[in-house]
Amino acid sequence: MKKYNFNEIVPREGTNCIKYDAREWYFKTNDVLPLWVADMDFKTPDFIVEAIKKRAEHEIFGYTFRPDSYFQSIIGWMKSQHDWEIQKEWISFSPGVVSALTFAIQTFSKPGDGVVVQPPVYFPFFDCVKGTKRKMVENPLKIENGRYTFDFEDLKQKIDENTKILLLCNPQNPGGTVWTRTELEELANICHENKIMIVSDEIHSDLVFNGHKHIPIASISDEVAQNCMVCMAPSKTFNVAGLASSMVIIPNKCTFARYEKAIGIGHLGMGNIFGSVALQASFSNGDEWLNQMLDYVWKNYLFLEDFFKTNLPKIKVMKPEATFLVWLDFTAYEMNDKELWKFTTEKAKVGLNNGGRFGSGGDGWLRINIGCPRSILEEALKMMGDAFR
Repeated sequence: MKKYNFNEIVPREGTNCIKYDAREWYFKTNDVLPLWVADMDFKTPDFIVEAIKKRAEHEIFGYTFRPDSYFQSIIGWMKSQHDWEIQKEWISFSPGVVSALTFAIQTFSKPGDGVVVQPPVYFPFFDCVKGTKRKMVENPLKIENGRYTFDFEDLKQKIDENTKILLLCNPQNPGGTVWTRTELEELANICHENKIMIVSDEIHSDLVFNGHKHIPIASISDEVAQNCMVCMAPSKTFNVAGLASSMVIIPNKCTFARYEKAIGIGHLGMGNIFGSVALQASFSNGDEWLNQMLDYVWKNYLFLEDFFKTNLPKIKVMKPEATFLVWLDFTAYEMNDKELWKFTTEKAKVGLNNGGRFGSGGDGWLRINIGCPRSILEEALKMMGDAFR
């Protein structure tokens, strides 16, 4: 068994990397240690790099299609990782998960219709709704026993006959909650009864820690499967976000056909050669690398948790059940969102995501990316400790 080295520092400056090379644009300074953008600082796995190099040896990169082995790699991964049996005829494409959400909103609703979002949540959700001129229906999450949960009574009160879509974040970003079967079943029942389609962002589905299990929303029952589409990608799992290759799984034949037509109009369904190669290599060879990476990231989390308990107990940590992102509660410092972000950027010199961008319930919180070598995390936490003390 190969042992992967997640302690290795890989310089990313000068590669047009958003996390590092766009610091001055986002933070107005380059003098911050960046732990914001949701990609990892670990090398993309060797089996993916080798597959891309092998394809690059053929020096023609013309139009291609996705072979049967591409679809079989997805089918096999869904079965082995999530105990979900899917069919080739359910698998469509999108350059990215956010693109798929936008295509879905445009295809299955009309301007003025309601789209449910459940903040605090991945902030591009808001752009998808506003940008398509749909009505935002906010159904804020609740914190119970240190984790997020749905507020079903609030949802029932806010939806009406014009509410057409619910955007689900499963697992949840930024809180790292892995929704239980009971939670998903109740949510799905409400949507079914009110003829609301569920469009589920499951990009973090592979990044689940021991003791928890990701449940694809469409795997709950045939009835639920007919009322949803699931958006996934290898991008977060294997650090290949720049290759813009996601898959959309749609069991409903009519829904599938309408989605395919929507992406076909823009000629967006073909994708790119190296994205397809990377996806197939990821799902065909990725089990051991993923296990080692998750173990490393979990130990990063334990280090972070201990650091805050010992050094900055006023900062409360939401224990993640999934993802390499951690949601930090700074509300005890009584700073507003702007003040908090300014302080961490200018005084601690650590670049994090400000919580207000994630919507209701995010003020006074920050999101930190711990998908990095431990030495980088240690440095960032020390800088935060010095500043806040």
